[in-house]
Amino acid sequence: MILVFDIGTTALKGALFSLDGRLIKKASLPVGLFESDNPLIHEADPEEWINVMKKLVPNLLSDSRKDLRAIVVSGNGPTLVPTGGDGKPLYPAMTWMDRRGIEEAKIIKEQSGEYVDPTFFLPKVLWIKRNKPEIFEKTCFFFSCPEYITYFLTGGAVMVFPGDGLEKFIWTDELITLLDMDKEKFPPFVDFGHPAGNVTKRAAKTMGIKSGVPVFAGGPDFLMSLLGTATVVPGRGCDRAGTSEGINICSQKKVDDSRLLCYRHIVREYWNVTGIISTSGKALDWFKSIFFGKEISFAQLFKKASQARAGSGKLLFLPYLTGERAPIWDPHARGVFTGLALHHGVEEMARAVIESTGFAIRDVLSVMEEHDIFVDELRITGNPAKSELWNQIKADITGKSILVPEISESELVGNLCVALYGLGEFSSLGEASEKNVKIGKVFKPENDNKNLYDNLFSMYRETYKNMRHIFSEMAGIEDKENK
Repeated sequence: MILVFDIGTTALKGALFSLDGRLIKKASLPVGLFESDNPLIHEADPEEWINVMKKLVPNLLSDSRKDLRAIVVSGNGPTLVPTGGDGKPLYPAMTWMDRRGIEEAKIIKEQSGEYVDPTFFLPKVLWIKRNKPEIFEKTCFFFSCPEYITYFLTGGAVMVFPGDGLEKFIWTDELITLLDMDKEKFPPFVDFGHPAGNVTKRAAKTMGIKSGVPVFAGGPDFLMSLLGTATVVPGRGCDRAGTSEGINICSQKKVDDSRLLCYRHIVREYWNVTGIISTSGKALDWFKSIFFGKEISFAQLFKKASQARAGSGKLLFLPYLTGERAPIWDPHARGVFTGLALHHGVEEMARAVIESTGFAIRDVLSVMEEHDIFVDELRITGNPAKSELWNQIKADITGKSILVPEISESELVGNLCVALYGLGEFSSLGEASEKNVKIGKVFKPENDNKNLYDNLFSMYRETYKNMRHIFSEMAGIEDKENK
């Protein structure tokens, strides 16, 4: 048996697979973020992840403890966890949405000559060094989310290196030295499937599993989703949908464009061309919370949105509620409804928020197509993949077929592939992926609304361009108020 976990922003998922790739059980429980009035701060409690995993284990394993062959953990990132010598976190996890390191990102750019987004690891480390020096000094290791759990399970300090080209996304020895930091605080890089260690007696007692089980290095959830959707050959694309959105294209060639990220694919002979959208599912969650709270379910919200016509009655929404990454990389960008009129209701507003994800995806794909990176399909994963309305809207706006795997939690399937590779069941990660991923349903673009969506997409882009200077000025006002 293989036990896998994926630590999301709002939920922690787990699954038990057989060695032949059959899903035996899966389960999930909610995890949360700390509340903050500062729009730049987004923190989580790392110990909550362990407590939730502990609750999931009995349900997943039941009588299979003695048959457990491997464990793999993936998780959200770039999320930073400073950990003491006893393995306990010294400070709340600074999640992938946290943007308080804006000044630190500027310092790193001055040192390296390259733009580094405040959400990346090193700006967060530098923020702690400059603003919480006592925490920085006590830190034994800086981990990402899944590596923190791996360290808890095994006592083995590792950091998965996603691939060449992502050095600025994480850290380099040169930058660590330039920023006057201790290299010993940064775990050594390893590849996916690396044997990180075995479950210790202490962790086994806490989690309710047997000691000695091998733990293989998982990694960032957005890369596990590539394996879990079989986006492992050139020309395939993956839409990793959830709280945020990641558009990943498997490519034979490298793309050099500051609006995108490009690094070695998890299948090392290829490249992964990607654009990360900060708030997609989170934007819809925000909308539901503001207008309905717990009064209705997401299924009921989708039903309301389906009552509005395509184009939401000529209403647009910019989903930049925590700033935006690709392709604009603007930490000051904010959410905007454009075209709001008296005849618009919650139905149109809800649909506009849903459609904004399609426009954001198309924005990223358009930049990729400037470099002759084209795809006809996007393999979708995550909770949004369960909504037929959302899938069809994405297909119609982007003009791409949306393929839904049989198991929508692709991170869990990706972790399965890593475990099977680590155990020697397959000779490569790509082979394990092709063998274990099955497509369940396909949503093809409908051309009835093509002209409408083409026009609205142009307006979507123009809205940001026209609002960019206002976002910047508003950020200046916020800074003065916070001093």
